Amino acid sequence: MKKKIALEKVILYLFLIAGSLICLFPFYWMLRSSFMDMAQIFVMPPIMIPDPVVFTNYQDALEVMPYFRYLLNTLIVVISNVAGSILAASLCAFSFSRLRWPGRDEVFMIILTSLMMPSIVTMIPTFVMWSRLGFTNSLVPLAVPIWFGGSVYNIFLFRQFFLSIPRELEEAAAIDGAGLYSVFFRIVFPLMKPIILTSVVLNTLNVWNDFQMSLTLLQKKAVRNVPLTQYFFFGENSIELGLAFALFILSMIPILILYLSLQKYIIGGITSG
Repeated sequence: MKKKIALEKVILYLFLIAGSLICLFPFYWMLRSSFMDMAQIFVMPPIMIPDPVVFTNYQDALEVMPYFRYLLNTLIVVISNVAGSILAASLCAFSFSRLRWPGRDEVFMIILTSLMMPSIVTMIPTFVMWSRLGFTNSLVPLAVPIWFGGSVYNIFLFRQFFLSIPRELEEAAAIDGAGLYSVFFRIVFPLMKPIILTSVVLNTLNVWNDFQMSLTLLQKKAVRNVPLTQYFFFGENSIELGLAFALFILSMIPILILYLSLQKYIIGGITSG
């Protein structure tokens, strides 16, 4: 019986290892190509290890595109979205989970229905609105709206997390004379670390990969972000694949570091919410 279980585990692990290698192979291909010149990239049969290793692709990519300027633009939007989403969505979720007011549950269900609406539906109205306000070609449309309510998904996530917190903690604080805001910021908010870290990762990934809205609202070079950098790099340097792959690797490093450092909180935060 034990040998059968051990054999099943071996087969399972072999299957998982094979699946992992298949998923990781495109990333390896991109990494090895970033250290190759054009001749090595297109040679047949393919070369798995660069020979010679071309380190200058990274330096040339940074000279061709002002990568760090675009990285700064992206970080400004990411930080604004993460901070705004955590503050605004947690306050909204606290209201939906702890406060009693007429039509609370009905309003929450109406808000949830917006999750079923494709973002492409609101893209044209969004562009027209920001264009008339004079904020196109600026970071305002990408960084500011999140402060007015957070996002629907984060509201849902935080609300479910609040429902798992015992009300006795808040009642005890209220007995000691704590007001509503004191209960939230001194009692409830410190307990939100797992769900906040989960929100940080998910929001950062969402903003980092937000290509369509960035392309719609940002046309000037000075306000481009990382996704647009990759897009316009191919348009302006279409044959320099080694440089393009190097730029892709540089674009992945910050988000990869964040994900690897906080990955243990993602599943825990989602399941607790």
